[in-house]
Amino acid sequence: MAFSSYFMLSSVLIVASLNKIWAVEYTVSNTVQNTEGGAIFADRIGDAYARQTMMEATDFIWQVFQQATAADRKDVPRVSLIIDNLYDIAATAGSEIHFSANYLSKIQGDKEEFTGVMYHEMTHVWQWDGRGNPSAGKVIEGIADFVRLRANLAPATWPRRGSGDSWGESSAVTAYFLDYCESQRNGFVAELNRKMRDGYSDDFFMQLLGRSADQLFSEYKARYGGGTK
Repeated sequence: MAFSSYFMLSSVLIVASLNKIWAVEYTVSNTVQNTEGGAIFADRIGDAYARQTMMEATDFIWQVFQQATAADRKDVPRVSLIIDNLYDIAATAGSEIHFSANYLSKIQGDKEEFTGVMYHEMTHVWQWDGRGNPSAGKVIEGIADFVRLRANLAPATWPRRGSGDSWGESSAVTAYFLDYCESQRNGFVAELNRKMRDGYSDDFFMQLLGRSADQLFSEYKARYGGGTK
């Protein structure tokens, strides 16, 4: 009986220790509270909702990327959201997200738009970046919008599915294109992201789907008629 109790206590301590290791801290800082956008953030969104969004986005992104263990993921102990006016909408540097108070004022604190932008930016926190390869930029942004799309947070302002002259024309065009690639191979985006841990090449599309990105984009265009919703 004593041994059983000891074993159970040890198990609880091990689980608690693992949870502590895997825990991510989320912080929110409103540096422009005296501006219209800063006040809108405080009144219509708030720190608690922002942190909850960051946590839920993280869980969703790990599912999309099929990252079931800490070894599969970036080691990011803390993610910080800062409300300021450094950028037009939002931008991410490492694990620090800057969200424009001016944009919050423009959208009047629309929670769905705030959430959609946050899912995009949170993806940048967790995705692999091809070790800084400049040609990976279009895929990095496309994957971030793909996550937003998969979370049912794509805004009405995005171009129609099937539009665009090239697969890397914009992050939304790339997101729809990646969604098509995902339909050709379940888990494609997760595998693409995994490959980008060590670098990037457009040849990843050939390796994963047996056709070049341009060939796949032609198929995608043919399927959606060049711009049908």
